[in-house]
Amino acid sequence: MAILISNAQARKIFMERQGLSRPPQKAMTRSELYELIHDLGFVQVDSISTVERAHHQILFSRNQTYRPKHLSGLIEKDRLLFEHWTHDASVIPSCFFPYWKHRFAREEARIRANWTKWQGRNFDEAVFDETLARIAENGSLLSRDIKVDDHKSGGWWNWHPNKTALEFLWRTGKLSIAARENFQKVYDLSERVIPAEHHAAEVDHDAFVDWACREALKRLGFATSGEIAAFWDLVTPAEAKTWVESHQDELQPVTLEGIDGKPRLSYAFVEGIDNLLDAPEPPARIRVLSPFDPLLRDRKRAERLFGFYYRIEIFVPEPQRQYGYYVFPLLEGDRMIGRIDMKADRKAGTLDVKRLWLEVGVRAVPGRFDKLDAELVRVARFAGVERVNYLDDWKSAIK
Repeated sequence: MAILISNAQARKIFMERQGLSRPPQKAMTRSELYELIHDLGFVQVDSISTVERAHHQILFSRNQTYRPKHLSGLIEKDRLLFEHWTHDASVIPSCFFPYWKHRFAREEARIRANWTKWQGRNFDEAVFDETLARIAENGSLLSRDIKVDDHKSGGWWNWHPNKTALEFLWRTGKLSIAARENFQKVYDLSERVIPAEHHAAEVDHDAFVDWACREALKRLGFATSGEIAAFWDLVTPAEAKTWVESHQDELQPVTLEGIDGKPRLSYAFVEGIDNLLDAPEPPARIRVLSPFDPLLRDRKRAERLFGFYYRIEIFVPEPQRQYGYYVFPLLEGDRMIGRIDMKADRKAGTLDVKRLWLEVGVRAVPGRFDKLDAELVRVARFAGVERVNYLDDWKSAIK
């Protein structure tokens, strides 16, 4: 029999699973940062630094003592994290590398199958072998070390052959990103980047599917088979559905109440269900989230749980944007309360707040603005600027 989970309870469960119920001011060591990332499963990487890059902001929103140098240390020195793809480029615990080998194989098959369509010519094995041999002999290199005078837009498959080879060899697991210099990838052989015990480990397909589904559900708290498949983007919806059907003895059906009151059948693990249902209240403070925050990555799930419709508009022509180029979601307690358009002006030393939008039913009361100001002061300090600068019409969108 399905357990009914109220909407308020569901939000708390998901936030706890996503690391947003922890004390945000508690000092966090490098090892504790690793534990947080492991618990999240991955942290999406993005180059846009309107305020701070997405991966840094995701971690800062969970703990204000987070320092980017600790993330670099975990990747480049401790080798506890590596960079690859989930649904997008992400930082992932290195102990997950054996499972990513199944993704590497899938990617290689996909790329080879589509190569002629993309390139208009046959797959040139020699270029890939030559690039791999160069790194094996001479050591790591930056992507800019491969000359790209004839670079074309439209995707990595249109790059200079050797630069395309770097991307192919990375996507298929032969190379890994050893470091980043000014956000440029530094490539090296995977066996020189990934710890030996993880690089050498192998798991069969059944164990891989079981791990991917099981670990996704742990981090989601409750989910449909489709949400399980989408979490890592490692298994197909059919594989996740089969996994759910074949593990009914371990799973508890739960009926989730959406923000609109509509029920949705999902599953949670029987083991630990009482602790799951007893999720704590998240901190009441306002927090600025990254547009790529895992709380909102599954947009439809976010809409069902929080009633918050959010889309990134960086690829939307400016006249057609509803909000702005890179607008940040605002979280207060367990409620999405609005979004804010702002940018760090590092030359002027200011965090420029351009516009604020509040969700329907969210009151523009002084206490809320005090909480917002406190958060923006924290964000400004993290972004390396001295003060928050509210532009003259920043409240003009508030109704």
